Amino acid sequence: MLDKSVPFIPFTMFRPSDAPPLPKITLPDGYRFTFYQPGDERDWCRIETAVLEFDSEKEAAEYFQHSFMPYEKELRRRMLFIENPEGKKVATFTAWWTEDRSPRLHWLGVIPEEQKKGLAKALVIRVTELLHEYYPNQDLYLSTQTWSHRAVRLYEKLNYQIFQNQNYQKILDILKRTK
Repeated sequence: MLDKSVPFIPFTMFRPSDAPPLPKITLPDGYRFTFYQPGDERDWCRIETAVLEFDSEKEAAEYFQHSFMPYEKELRRRMLFIENPEGKKVATFTAWWTEDRSPRLHWLGVIPEEQKKGLAKALVIRVTELLHEYYPNQDLYLSTQTWSHRAVRLYEKLNYQIFQNQNYQKILDILKRTK
């Protein structure tokens, strides 16, 4: 979930193509990965709104319609969900691309009541694997912000690095304060 109590600074992270191997994926008993199927956009909107990425599910739906639906065929092999033992979709992450068609991890979200179970880590590992499969020998990218400092620490453990830019030291200072 976003922590809007810290200053907001957007930034990019990358994982070099020659980064060390990823750990094995582990999901809690009864949880499973599923790929997008038509109708799952409602779950995506619910999850992303629950983690405060959007102010309303309507706003999330407008984003989804504009950004993802033109590529619905691609969603079926790129947008992942995790279902809990009751079959409810509780987490999502997407193996997408940047404007210049570079591999991009996109829109990580785990509903608050399902956090701290390793679901985000499992999704990051699986989406990273997918992107390495779809884009062999290429660096991977993701856009994030200081509000997502918990996710940033997870990305760093999986060998993602912060691009150094004019805000680099400010970003490091904020991340250090949030530990």
